[in-house]
Amino acid sequence: MAATYQRITRGRLLLNVVTGGDSTEQRRFGDHLDHDRRYARTDEFLSVVRGAWRGTPYDFAGEHYRVDGGLTALPPDPLPQIFFGGSSAAAGPVAARHSDVYLTWGEPPAQVKEKIDWIRGLAEAEGRTVRFGIRLHSISRDSSAEAWSVANRLLGDLDAETIAAAQLALGRSESVGQQRMLALHGGSRDKLEIAPNLWAGVGLVRGGAGTALVGSHREVADRIEEYHALGGEHFVLSGYPHLEEAYWFGEGVIPELVARGLTGAVPPVGRPLTNGRPASAPGGAPLVVAGGR
Repeated sequence: MAATYQRITRGRLLLNVVTGGDSTEQRRFGDHLDHDRRYARTDEFLSVVRGAWRGTPYDFAGEHYRVDGGLTALPPDPLPQIFFGGSSAAAGPVAARHSDVYLTWGEPPAQVKEKIDWIRGLAEAEGRTVRFGIRLHSISRDSSAEAWSVANRLLGDLDAETIAAAQLALGRSESVGQQRMLALHGGSRDKLEIAPNLWAGVGLVRGGAGTALVGSHREVADRIEEYHALGGEHFVLSGYPHLEEAYWFGEGVIPELVARGLTGAVPPVGRPLTNGRPASAPGGAPLVVAGGR
């Protein structure tokens, strides 16, 4: 399927591999491995995937998989980039060995830098180079005051009981990344701006990516430029409601990024990207901006 899709789209397939962070949820689907063994299985799985993509018979014998002569007769061309995230000690080596792009949720820049340095060091020990991306929400408006008004309005209908129930459920997650998200706000509405223009309000009730860039178009572009300077090349963004926030970002923030030379100009609607990729920005690796759910 990957090979077929890659040819149809001329190389636009990206694979995001999620190991799973909640044993209760995993058991609903018949998976009874604990947290660290799930990452060990993912390590083996990605070894098999990459081995089968070589185009010649591939053998593998591990704790979770045994493959005799695994083969993709017509490998994907080009090979899809593998995106992978994880904040635990078990996740880091898997990312270093297999990921093309390591994804982190939107933490304050100093914490993101720690993660990037950690994964980069592990990858260097494996003789590999890994690129980096960040998953965030976005609330961008013509003025900072308007953007913060929208952010506060998102929480307007949430009562304390709803937030407490969500925090209780999220607190049971085994995901280290989820626990890091919860620690950013501690379940409280107070001081939700945890770094300049970085708002943790989403994480009061939503699992996974729990932070948003909030501010004027210029301020949001400033923060993206800051993360880019740390090594972030891929930005996976979403908002509430998604389509409207995508328009605000596309019409307000993208021109700022283009003007700064951080990304190439967005092609007109209906015009395909060159080789399925955005044009390179002058002066270094361009930003790649995509939508999340």
